Amino acid sequence: MDGGDRSHMSVETIGLIAGNGQFPKLFAETAKLAGVRVVAVAHTGESLPGLDPFVEHLTWIKVGQLDTMISVFREHGVRRAVMAGGIHKAGLMEDFAPDARGLRLLERLTQWSDDALLRELAMELEHEGIEVVESTLFLESILTPEGVLTSTEPDQAQWRDVRFGMEVVKGIGTFDIGQTVVVKSGMVLAVEAIEGTDAALRRGGELARGGAIAVKASKPSQDLRFDVPAVGIETIAVCGEVGIALLALEAGKTLMFDRRGMMQAAEDAGLVVVGVRF
Repeated sequence: MDGGDRSHMSVETIGLIAGNGQFPKLFAETAKLAGVRVVAVAHTGESLPGLDPFVEHLTWIKVGQLDTMISVFREHGVRRAVMAGGIHKAGLMEDFAPDARGLRLLERLTQWSDDALLRELAMELEHEGIEVVESTLFLESILTPEGVLTSTEPDQAQWRDVRFGMEVVKGIGTFDIGQTVVVKSGMVLAVEAIEGTDAALRRGGELARGGAIAVKASKPSQDLRFDVPAVGIETIAVCGEVGIALLALEAGKTLMFDRRGMMQAAEDAGLVVVGVRF
């Protein structure tokens, strides 16, 4: 009988497809604390440094290099993978370098929405025996709760704008445009598109000249394997910078990075933050 330690046999090795922002690092750190090995593939020009302490293996690729990604995962016995963090569309011209497999995937696309592309990538991985699972795996504790999260309650006019903003953001989500809108007094001031959340917040806040309501929510057909809405202290800072009065987040479907720090920053900025179910 083999007396060696076989405990490692029960430890899962999960693949991490790292995009931009702090989400990949947060996922890797949380997975490691849960006793899971993480094999990461990061993207040049997109992924932030700092993954190394939390992953067993890290490979850097350019966006579209699918053969390398799949080879790394297969080499390390990965059977499940998550996609954490997005890819900036505006930067694709500089760092997009699809290999032959990536080009074949693009040729199969009938539309160029984020979800269509990511679902095709998930199918490609699943054909290789790698299941793409929800990126909120291990992260349920940092999903936005329902209710008023700061000390100040919204007034009736703000609640009306929150409800209006949720209808608008779900509407643009139907067309895969963005996840954030800025409204005031029943008027739409800014809609997030390719420029990203912070730019939309700045544009809307500056147009409002105070008192605007920002709403961030998932798309109606949001696949939680891809591009989960997320906010952090930087989001609060932008809202404070341009005088946004209230930030509404979809409860249960929006990740809050460093919630304690976010709420302290919101209180300091006089920003109301609420979690809303739609």
